Amino acid sequence: MNSVITALAAALGSFFHPRMLALVLWPMLLAVAVWVGAAFVFWGSWIEGLTGLVQQTSLEQWMADGFWAVLSHYLIATVLVLLLLPAIYVTALLIAAIFAMPSMVDHVAGKHYPELERRQGGTAAGNLANALIAVAVYCTGWVVSLPLWLFSPLALVLPIVLMAYLNQRLFRYDALAEHASAEEMTLVIERATPKLYLLGALAGLLQFVPLLNLIAPVYVALAFIHLCLGELRVLRQQTNGTAQ
Repeated sequence: MNSVITALAAALGSFFHPRMLALVLWPMLLAVAVWVGAAFVFWGSWIEGLTGLVQQTSLEQWMADGFWAVLSHYLIATVLVLLLLPAIYVTALLIAAIFAMPSMVDHVAGKHYPELERRQGGTAAGNLANALIAVAVYCTGWVVSLPLWLFSPLALVLPIVLMAYLNQRLFRYDALAEHASAEEMTLVIERATPKLYLLGALAGLLQFVPLLNLIAPVYVALAFIHLCLGELRVLRQQTNGTAQ
């Protein structure tokens, strides 16, 4: 727990460096542009698709009545907007993980972990594969669990659980890829799994805070860099101590 809080505090300090501030908005703005553009082109098709899905349920007769038919149209549009919001946030996280992480890792490592040797256990292909797996599992879990969100108290818990998984899976590889060997990466992830999930859950809360969610992707990435490189430093210290 202490290392997670330390990582969050260290990320806050790193966040306000001019080099990091230059990265803050563009992942979110690019994600917004992508999804707004997609909505402009496909909005009608998406509405028809959602309407078709609803009509296959027991709500079909209710939607057929005059007043309720009009109301249901606005409800479906609202649901679609609510679906777009997490899609935008996840896209911003993905952009930050793939395109902004190298610069952030270089900055944080150079300033806070200069003694760590770069053993380059990760690859660009591994980075891309890891990101695609993370998003695929998150989206699958999101879709499969959607009925539980609507009809149970789990609606308050499931988004955080899914975001905890996405955050830790998306950023742990990139945070370690440059400095850890492949073996070290596996060991760090195994040893720090509870911490990674806890940090992912705490960071996931930021997506629900207006305005803060605009800058959250870069802050979350910095927090994972600090946690992962800190864990790598501890692992090497213990390994060197054992060797001696």
